[in-house]
Amino acid sequence: MLELFILVFASLVSVVNPLGAIPVYLALTPSYTSAERNGSALMISLYFVIILLSFFFFGSYILSFFGITLSSLRIAGGLVIFNSGFGLLNGNFERNRVGKKVKDEARDKEDISFTPMAMPMLSGPGSISLLISLFAEYDSIEERGLIAGVVVFAGLVIFLILKSAPLLFRILGHSGIKAISRIMGFLVMAIAVEYIVGGIITLVSSY
Repeated sequence: MLELFILVFASLVSVVNPLGAIPVYLALTPSYTSAERNGSALMISLYFVIILLSFFFFGSYILSFFGITLSSLRIAGGLVIFNSGFGLLNGNFERNRVGKKVKDEARDKEDISFTPMAMPMLSGPGSISLLISLFAEYDSIEERGLIAGVVVFAGLVIFLILKSAPLLFRILGHSGIKAISRIMGFLVMAIAVEYIVGGIITLVSSY
C-alpha cells in the first residue's frame, strides 16, 4: 500500500506542480498580510481537496451519463496531461493554466481561492482525468480510500507551499522554480504517454 501511496502522490504532484503556482499566487496577493495569505492558502487547499475528491468519487458517473468510455478518457486525459507537461518543459506553465485575461480579472476579486487558484491553476483537467482513471483502475475500498488520502495529503502539501510562498520564492527564484518545473514536465509527459498508450490498447482490444 505504501508503494501505491508513493506512486499516486508522485503522479498527482507532478501533474499539479504546486511550486509552479507560486509566482501566480504571489502576483495575485501582493497586498496580503501574513495572516491573510495563510487564510487564503488554507481555503485554496480545501477547495483543491473538495474538487478532486468530488471528481474522484463521482467522475465515473459523469462519464457514464455522457457515454464516455474509460479508454477514451485515458486518451483525452493523456493528451491534456501531455500538453501540461510540455508547457512545464518549455516554461509556459502559467500561460497554459491561467491566461493573462484571467489573471487581470483575478486582481479585482476579493477572493482568489476558488478561481483561479484552486481551479484551474491546481485542480485542472489533467489531475481530474488522472483521478477518474485511478478510480476505475483500483476498485477495492482500501485502495480507493488510500488514493483519497493521497489527495488530502497533497492538499496539505499545497497549503504548506503556498503559506511559505514568499520564502520559497526568495530561495528558489524564477530560475529555480522553472528548473524544477522542467523536471516535473518530463515526468508528466512520461505519465501522459503511459495513459495514452494504455487507452489506445484498451480501445483497440475492445473492438
